[in-house]
Amino acid sequence: MKSCCSASRDNFGDTKTLTEQQLYKKQIASKENMVYLDGGEFVMGTDEADGFPSDGEGPARKVAVSPFFIDKYAVTNEQFAKFITDTGYVTEAEQFGWSFVFYSFLTDKVRKANPQTAQQTPWWVAVKGAIWKYPEGPGSAIDDRMDHPVVHISWNDAKAYCEWSGKRLPTEAEWEYAARGGLDEKIFPWGNELIVDGKHQCNIWQGEFPTKNTKRDGYFGTCPADHYEQNGYGLYNMAGNVWEWCADWFDPSFHKNSLTNNPTGPATGQSKSIRGGSYLCHKSYCNRYRVAARSSNTPDSSTGNMGFRCVMDVE
Repeated sequence: MKSCCSASRDNFGDTKTLTEQQLYKKQIASKENMVYLDGGEFVMGTDEADGFPSDGEGPARKVAVSPFFIDKYAVTNEQFAKFITDTGYVTEAEQFGWSFVFYSFLTDKVRKANPQTAQQTPWWVAVKGAIWKYPEGPGSAIDDRMDHPVVHISWNDAKAYCEWSGKRLPTEAEWEYAARGGLDEKIFPWGNELIVDGKHQCNIWQGEFPTKNTKRDGYFGTCPADHYEQNGYGLYNMAGNVWEWCADWFDPSFHKNSLTNNPTGPATGQSKSIRGGSYLCHKSYCNRYRVAARSSNTPDSSTGNMGFRCVMDVE
């Protein structure tokens, strides 16, 4: 069951024709706040019982990736705002006129004005006017969240940002290699225990999903992109906080017969892969904050728990 993770526009069959946009201004690619990774061979995926075989998490297999640079943290509201200012880009949520917001973040007034919810997962509400700078819809703001990951970003939006910044989205193999932080076949970026010495290591749902979040990890929604401990490669929030778009088309079985050297996923598909889980993940329903876990969404979909980070090739 994936809908708790990130709702899709397919739920509403929205066929709006989106505007093609030309990015006239591009940044000179910068490695600031990026980490260089040597690459190499690692064990990707898992055969553990707590995995989701239907998602294609297994079998665990040896995969190799070439050296690359990766952002220390997910792209923030501050960074995305600069992109918008420089290019005038209009996100797909803005073009569609709505995006998915978790019901607990909405006022009674906003809920009444937005009665549509995702099928089978009524906690996802289609909110008119919900976009990256108004994450809970009209009346909300990001003034005190400029250092939080930007959300309500579609795969196409993330790709546009990457093109402007001279970077690209990571492949799933690159993402998982980076998330593991040099550890071999561990459940999380820091090891096998979710809580270490009584200290929370990531931003996920605490309590009973979807009705009660005790916020024992300190947050109800997103947290700053550089919060919690870094993994062994110096990367923040490779588990929880926000889902992160990857370059690959999603397929639960393609990898079983694909190349093991710099795999890139199938050539075509319906949905793009997302990794890392989010602040809404909970073991009782969606424990996809594990390193090997994966999910997907359509390239035009956006929600209040999906963001991205970038990578760069080594010249």
